[in-house]
Amino acid sequence: MGSLFCIGEVLIDFIPAQKGMPLKDVTSFERAPGGAPANVAAAVAKSGANSSMITKLGEDAFGDFLIETLTKVGVNTNHVFRTNEANTALAFVSLKEDGERDFSFYRNPSADLLLTEDEIEESWFKDGDILHFCSVDLVESPMKQAHKKAIQYAKENGAIISFDPNVRLPLWKTPEDCRKTILSFIPEAHILKISDEELEFIAGISNEDEAVLSLFTGDVRAVIYTRGANGAELYVKEKCYQSNGYKVEVQDTTGAGDAFIGGFLYKLLEKNVSLSELESILQSNHQEILSYANASGALTTTGKGAISALPTKAKIHEFMTKHEQ
Repeated sequence: MGSLFCIGEVLIDFIPAQKGMPLKDVTSFERAPGGAPANVAAAVAKSGANSSMITKLGEDAFGDFLIETLTKVGVNTNHVFRTNEANTALAFVSLKEDGERDFSFYRNPSADLLLTEDEIEESWFKDGDILHFCSVDLVESPMKQAHKKAIQYAKENGAIISFDPNVRLPLWKTPEDCRKTILSFIPEAHILKISDEELEFIAGISNEDEAVLSLFTGDVRAVIYTRGANGAELYVKEKCYQSNGYKVEVQDTTGAGDAFIGGFLYKLLEKNVSLSELESILQSNHQEILSYANASGALTTTGKGAISALPTKAKIHEFMTKHEQ
């Protein structure tokens, strides 16, 4: 079985004790480890596959806490660098009554943005591995160049590239800067995950089918279009495979999309995916892969925070079995 590598931010989410109020009115918060790429790495590790995080953290207590958290859930932290030039990133979150979120980020810059391309090593990647990344750390910084180097090395060694834009507009100078950067990285990916909230913004097309098909550019071989509680659609070779979501009592949607793509990528690793067989594996096993991903995402919304709420493989199977009866 190959390994998953996630590159990008690892941070602290401060989750509010009170729901249904704007961030300015929240009086107390609970610390939770997060960062979309880290959530995905943790999801894959908790399902039982090898996963590694590639990032940089501050030489501070929050950095120590994040490394301990990742290690505890089984994520390899050998490629997590430390620096005293910046602090570990923080994000303050407010939760609406339905569990949806509003963010305020503290990073100008944060330690993750200082990871350099020289710190990326080609020897990390091999055939059958997957490299996953998001857009939060693609702002102009050394980390953006580190992403490009990691993608280059991963591709040269036969790895599959997965991209979840995971749009966070408050982190960008303008929405157009965000959109242009995402569009420049999409052709580098073999697998693209995009949510119903992001599709029109990124593609610039209001018709859903046209918008999804427009994303098949460059190396893209599969597009996963997620609809939250309503499941997901997988587009491969001009075919569309649909899946239903699971109904659960939502506490917090933080990390649900990351748990989904983590479950999806885990199933690919479990099937010893290779780039040459990616499309055939997806077509032959779409129902199994999407069901597992949907269950992983749904279960995560029933707890607070992201990494702390991620389910194990056993929990996911138990949940799926219960809902099949």
